[in-house]
Amino acid sequence: MRRIEVFDTTLRDGEQSAGVNLHRHEKLEIAYQLEAYGVDVMEAGFPASSRGDLESVKEIAGHIKDSVVAGLARSTVADIDAAWEALRGAAAPRLHLFIGTSPIHMEYKFRMTPEQVLESTVAAVRYAKQFFSDIEWSAEDATRSDREFLARVIEAVIREGATVINLPDTVGYTTPSEYADLFRYVQMTVPSIEKVKLSAHCHDDLGMAVINTLSAIGAGVHQFEGTINGIGERAGNVAIEEVALALATRKDVFAAETGLQLAQTVRTSRLVSKLTGMPVPPNKAVVGANAFAHESGIHQDGVLKNKETYEILKPEMIGLSSNSLPIGKHSGRHALRVKCEDLGIKLDEAEFLRLFKAVKELTDKKKLVTDDDIMALAYDTVGLAEQPHYELQSLHVSYSAGSISTTTLELVKPDGEVVREAATGSGSVEAIYHTIERVVGTPLELLDYRIQSTTSGRDSLAEVYVKVAIDGKTGRGRGVDNDVLAASAKAYIDAVNRISMVTQRAVEPVTEA
Repeated sequence: MRRIEVFDTTLRDGEQSAGVNLHRHEKLEIAYQLEAYGVDVMEAGFPASSRGDLESVKEIAGHIKDSVVAGLARSTVADIDAAWEALRGAAAPRLHLFIGTSPIHMEYKFRMTPEQVLESTVAAVRYAKQFFSDIEWSAEDATRSDREFLARVIEAVIREGATVINLPDTVGYTTPSEYADLFRYVQMTVPSIEKVKLSAHCHDDLGMAVINTLSAIGAGVHQFEGTINGIGERAGNVAIEEVALALATRKDVFAAETGLQLAQTVRTSRLVSKLTGMPVPPNKAVVGANAFAHESGIHQDGVLKNKETYEILKPEMIGLSSNSLPIGKHSGRHALRVKCEDLGIKLDEAEFLRLFKAVKELTDKKKLVTDDDIMALAYDTVGLAEQPHYELQSLHVSYSAGSISTTTLELVKPDGEVVREAATGSGSVEAIYHTIERVVGTPLELLDYRIQSTTSGRDSLAEVYVKVAIDGKTGRGRGVDNDVLAASAKAYIDAVNRISMVTQRAVEPVTEA
């Protein structure tokens, strides 16, 4: 059985999803879970893009011990230096260098001739080799590149010390047979190809990311790259969990497997969905809410007689199982610590005490606190002291059918000043958002508003997700509360905080892979 390595780029390519901007503590929380999931490599970010991203990569590199930590860099000295600053403390650092090799990218994006691209690439790998022993080189838009030229560049970077060669389908253009044939061509044409690992990286613009990745694995690649839940630019990347479960389920066809802890699949998926604010479609393969639901009478009858009639995956395989340690009104700190460990939630002492207080307050309103409640509260309370931010102190909403709604609230501003404001709206949520807009002093545009419950029942927590635009910048926010209106206010404030904390990127958006 061939072992395929998993390169996760949720924290880099995944965060490039429109409107997603993660706090540093959220990135670290995802990194811990990716480590528990068993990914071989996690791409923590693009250090040269901003000081904030560099510091996030550095923090992750300093904490992760069981996975290789990678950072993206263009083929420039400045980018390589920034990556080394961020990754030098990692237990196993990897530099991920890239440059476009397709005619359209070389001519219009880089304004370079093929020979200039080759020269720049060789110089970059040679310079980077002074710092990094592990260098992955990517040919951006490889699937639309001239194969002879691509083979020349690959041979040159291997000669300079590259250890992994990635041929991404950057725009999701290729077909399964074409992609497999590209890897076979490289293996037959490049003399030194046996010295490196080959990697596949697929986007889902035409809905073929999973089958393209599996075709590349069939053609002999050693590593595939993707994201949790398939998030990423445009239509997203290949979903890691889908490829991993396909390999695990059809070993008879692929004769390959990953080292992932598959029982961590659902937990990892839910964490990424919760922190990015990107919901998992109910009918999504493997981790969708309907993946193990059977409504048809014929299907139900078959499953009751033998699950294998309609289930090719066992729910337990991906971590769908009940837990026997409920948290209630009389539970103490120790029980909550154990529960946090079981859920993979990592908190410092101050964060844990805030969570414990929030859980205790919730137990006054509902009998038992579920795992989903704890996760929602945990990711709503951690990192609050990370940097100055707006914070909701009090909220009063007046509403009656057929009349204008009025909101009065108190917000603590980033400088510590407490401001009280009031405004009206055609509905309660609109009134709340008009009031927050007055405090912030900048026009806000609500682009999306979603609400869901953490569990079933009248006492369930409400989770509200919003997407907001301020001065041309967009950001997502999340709010959790047992009251829908309070959750709505918290979500809007969270979006404002995230946008205000995003450092203006010093470089153009990265679209590689």
